[in-house]
Amino acid sequence: MGWFKQFLGFEAPKAQASLPAVGPLGLAQGLAVSFDPTLKLLLDGKSAVVIPDTQQIWSQGVVDLGQSNWLSRFYMNDEDYWLQIHTSGAVDGQVESVILFNYLSYVTISSEAELRRLAGPNSLIGLPGYSHDGAEYSREWGTEAGQTELVAFSERVSNPDQSYVVEHRSMLYARDTGLTDRREFLLFSVEEDAEGSISLSTSLGISLYMTDLQPL
Repeated sequence: MGWFKQFLGFEAPKAQASLPAVGPLGLAQGLAVSFDPTLKLLLDGKSAVVIPDTQQIWSQGVVDLGQSNWLSRFYMNDEDYWLQIHTSGAVDGQVESVILFNYLSYVTISSEAELRRLAGPNSLIGLPGYSHDGAEYSREWGTEAGQTELVAFSERVSNPDQSYVVEHRSMLYARDTGLTDRREFLLFSVEEDAEGSISLSTSLGISLYMTDLQPL
């Protein structure tokens, strides 16, 4: 997939150190996490995000954002759900935000033309606003008046079978839900895994309080 690395400016993934055994809020692969059941009623009519029942964590990813900021991502056995926690100071440091995501779609990309059409200059991703399912979202990253470039970062992922690196180029959109400190997010991510497979994932997320979830 040399065309993809050239097009996006990626370098080949490098070997990474192992991930911490326990992440923020005491979450880790192999553990389960439960969500406050009252969230379903609270979000009814405010957000399309689905709150799952208790979920087992299958894999854990860590993104080093620099300046002692980190994203920890927990992917559930039910592949429709994943959880992102932003921390500062250390991976298991001060929690800055918690977002529960639902996967909306996952499309394999096989050519540069398809990439440009789905997530490149010929797409709507990267424009200041994005409309999805009747809702309007505003771009969170980039200050350009027109389309902006996707944001690149590397994620170290570990599951019981293997550890690997995923290269991302992503764009985040958000909208207010009318609920206090609860925003809805729309995340697009072009991903390249260690085998060179390219995909575009789309996820819908909702802000959570730390008290909305509990490790089991």
